[in-house]
Amino acid sequence: MDERYGGRVDFGVLGPVVAWDDSGRPVGLKGPRHRAVLARLIVARGRVVPATVLVDDLWVDPPEGALSAVRTFVAALRRALEPERAPRSPARLLVTDGPGYALRTDAVDAWRFEAAVGAALPAGGLVPELTKALELWRGPAYAEFADEGWAQGERSRLTELRLRAVERLGEARLALGLAAEAVPELDAHVTEHPWRENAWRLLALALYRTGRQGDALAVLRRARAMLVGQLGVDPGPALGGLETDILNQAAHLEPVAAGHVWAEAAAAYDRAVGGTRARLESTVGLLRNLAVTGGGGLEAARRHRLAAIAAAEELGDADLTARVIGAYDVPAIWTRSDDESHAAAIVAAAERVLPTQEHPGVRARLLTTIALESRGSLDPRVREAALEAESIARGLDDPVVLAFALNGVFLQTCYRAGLSRDRDAIGAELVELSRRHGLFTYEVLGHLIRLQSSCAVADYAAADHHAEAADELAARHELPLVAVFTRWYSALREDTPDAYRQAGALLDNASMPGLQSGLVPLAVACYAIRHDQPVLEADYGPHRPWVRPLVLLSQNRAAEAAKALDHLPEPPPGLLLEAHWGLIAAAAKTLNHQQPLARARAALAPAATEQAGAGSGLLTLGPVARYL
Repeated sequence: MDERYGGRVDFGVLGPVVAWDDSGRPVGLKGPRHRAVLARLIVARGRVVPATVLVDDLWVDPPEGALSAVRTFVAALRRALEPERAPRSPARLLVTDGPGYALRTDAVDAWRFEAAVGAALPAGGLVPELTKALELWRGPAYAEFADEGWAQGERSRLTELRLRAVERLGEARLALGLAAEAVPELDAHVTEHPWRENAWRLLALALYRTGRQGDALAVLRRARAMLVGQLGVDPGPALGGLETDILNQAAHLEPVAAGHVWAEAAAAYDRAVGGTRARLESTVGLLRNLAVTGGGGLEAARRHRLAAIAAAEELGDADLTARVIGAYDVPAIWTRSDDESHAAAIVAAAERVLPTQEHPGVRARLLTTIALESRGSLDPRVREAALEAESIARGLDDPVVLAFALNGVFLQTCYRAGLSRDRDAIGAELVELSRRHGLFTYEVLGHLIRLQSSCAVADYAAADHHAEAADELAARHELPLVAVFTRWYSALREDTPDAYRQAGALLDNASMPGLQSGLVPLAVACYAIRHDQPVLEADYGPHRPWVRPLVLLSQNRAAEAAKALDHLPEPPPGLLLEAHWGLIAAAAKTLNHQQPLARARAALAPAATEQAGAGSGLLTLGPVARYL
């Protein structure tokens, strides 16, 4: 349910397009074109759809007055969705934004389904989650718009997700020893979708595990006949191998709990490897994967990473320590450290072993680690380290090292205002490099960088594209933390205090204190400044020094505000650099305090054509020109 708009509204597109109010009753959506407008806005996932695009999507040959008709449909939808809204008060659900409209909600059944399919859960948690998610389907997605071009891509994507969900549910049941429960749904699944080899494999395995060896072999023969007869292709090795294993009653076909698989694999690794050094290097690989699984995984990875480095140093092996430090090539998008003491310890360890390392790949990784962990530093040597790592990486035939190095350069390309285009070029190269070499986490990073850079120059159409691309990759590869940044971007697009507070809730379990601390109050303060409202006292975290003068001004304490301005520290490098300088300029301008105003104007001048703070992709103070 979406509770941000007074009356709560839920939207359903997994079947005919519908809406329900907070008591579960259907909302009257009038005619098919009204529902088409709503469906088209849901497909856009919170992004603005120009009215002219709606006209083209609703009519093959738009009649005269089509734009007026669209406005009529929108007005009717608003009355239906927000019946308690006062006359002439602004809509908060179906909003007007520039040349078009957007639906500001997270309460869509398809999006809940998508999150469930991508959930990184053990089998025991996955079975109820996927079972509940599949129950959301009431028919084909966007059922009444099957022939509309604007709906076809989303229909196909959701249909593929549903098929994947059925098969993932089958796999989870098999992992839990629930083969008999898996058979009926898998049997129906292969009947409806006979080209999906993985579904045939799962059905045959489920039948075998329920003691129906003959039926399992018959299913595999049926699959072979269908694939050869209808599609003209032979079954893949997975099906052929399974048939052989069933005939031989291979021991590995017997059910094994998922946890046992992990334990047995770990035991086998211990038997084969045994050595502490090999274990340490493998541990970093596990931590790297753990860090992108969600807030708890990220926090655990950070903690164990430092322990692994300490263990490597205790062995007195500089080469091993260098590899352990540099192997943690987890993409980083935010320019403030989550734990400064932790980061400083890693930098110190990297600097201790750097002089001993001659291998260019290892040196590049160590230099990049120094650049990443020193984000927000005013020390110019850190940027030099990032650029040296990039130079080394460009001479290597290793796309992962180059992607890692580019990440370091990105985090050090915030040392002055007006560098969004430089960062955009880094993001573009990361996207291209990652697509060529299958580096999906760095491809996501590239899109997020380009989202931020597009916001900085108010190119929201481009930002929408990169947000959508990042979300699609995150869903495909189970990267839940990406949603923190794309949902915050949606809040920036909506630009209301409520939207920022809703986005802030995503940070509660994200384990990113460097991003979370003070962010919601800062976003609300920026909104207040742009709307000539008072800046209220709040917990601004690390942003407090630059907001404090404005808070004092709101309390009619001008003398204290002027004194605070005189003692302000230099804003640190980062994606909020222009926002911090904008806050200084706003306070100094109000006080007519020329010295800090001159400093702020000089600092902001290179970003004269940009939006202050919007380069973060999270919040905005509006055009920099306003503060010049």
